[in-house]
Amino acid sequence: MTRYRQVLAVPGMASLLGVSLLARIAITASGMALTLHVVLGLDMSYAAAGGAAAAMTTGLALGGPLLGRMIDRRGARLVLLITVVAQAGCWLSVAMLPYPALLAVAFVAGLLMVPAPIVTRQAIGATTEAGQRRAAFALEAVQGELSYMAGPPLVILCAAHLPSGVVAWGVGAAIVAGGAGIALLDPPVRAAGEVPVEPADRPRRREWLGPGMIAALVMAFGATIVLNGTDLAIVATLEEAGQVSWAAVVVAVYGAASIAGGLLHGALPRPLPTWLLLGLLGLVTVPAGLADDWRWLCVAGCGAGLLAAPTLSALSDAVSRLAPASVRGEATGLQSSALGAGFALGVPVVGGAIDASGPAGGFAAAGLAGLAAALTGWLLSRRPPVRTRPARGDAGLAGAPEDGAVIRPVRESR
Repeated sequence: MTRYRQVLAVPGMASLLGVSLLARIAITASGMALTLHVVLGLDMSYAAAGGAAAAMTTGLALGGPLLGRMIDRRGARLVLLITVVAQAGCWLSVAMLPYPALLAVAFVAGLLMVPAPIVTRQAIGATTEAGQRRAAFALEAVQGELSYMAGPPLVILCAAHLPSGVVAWGVGAAIVAGGAGIALLDPPVRAAGEVPVEPADRPRRREWLGPGMIAALVMAFGATIVLNGTDLAIVATLEEAGQVSWAAVVVAVYGAASIAGGLLHGALPRPLPTWLLLGLLGLVTVPAGLADDWRWLCVAGCGAGLLAAPTLSALSDAVSRLAPASVRGEATGLQSSALGAGFALGVPVVGGAIDASGPAGGFAAAGLAGLAAALTGWLLSRRPPVRTRPARGDAGLAGAPEDGAVIRPVRESR
């Protein structure tokens, strides 16, 4: 626990993690709020609701690098304020729009979503020391797990008692409050020795988007296919067993195991390579298909859950270290896009496997996707790193060897 006390003692870190958690819970809940509004408020099909969710997801995937690049150039506060205003406008109008207009607004809401995860990861990279960073990113990964466990269930609970439009307004208000709170804190996104650089002095994308960074993005993509696909396979298994009512218990066990695994990973004296964590996650996901009721799914969830948050934490750590300071926002935005793309693709890939061969096929598809991404990450990380020219204001490239290291060539890949 000493590592975590040190992280929380960093000036502003505890406040940032607290306010960011509020924003991330609301952001995680936004897709569910939109889905329920289309189904309950507009009285349309779940397929139509899926179209609205897809529009928002597409916006999120495109907006991550865009907002990250803006943060690199203009700073976090201005970008946060712009997105807060955009979110206020989008969510105030949701309850009054017909479906075609709602699709456009959903896309804009995703494109200009408050970049709470991006700013939080940048601030961790900028304000923590090398020996603290892994524990800090473990807390950030746990924060993400908590937001997933709290956000959608809260929306479902509220939608049972309130009109869907009111629920959507509440989610929007929480996103605005979280974004405004982070803007008020104005966390630093560059370390003390890192100063902004002119656009002409920024390293070219090909100079920092090398094998190591591509490996991290591929593994981020694969990790969310595993996690989202596992959720779908759990529901399919319970539906086949006539135990859908136990889904919340299984997901809660999985989330609790993930939180425990994340905290344990952050406290380890030496980390495991990212590709190994993801490979193990994929490997333990496949046999979960043998479970035929909620009790065995809980047992299987404990094994896979212990590796979920550590994998996501290691990926954030890797991206932060591999990106030069002057493009850290863009790199973190690319990470968010890779995570979002995996989240979006996980449902059709695993859903198709479930349709073809049952719930066990869904677990197998999710686990094999993770193994394939881990193997790709391992192969890419063995390639020599791309030589870059340091930009003015960069204290050093984030891919330089440091305590605990990240994705590196050959044996110390992480």
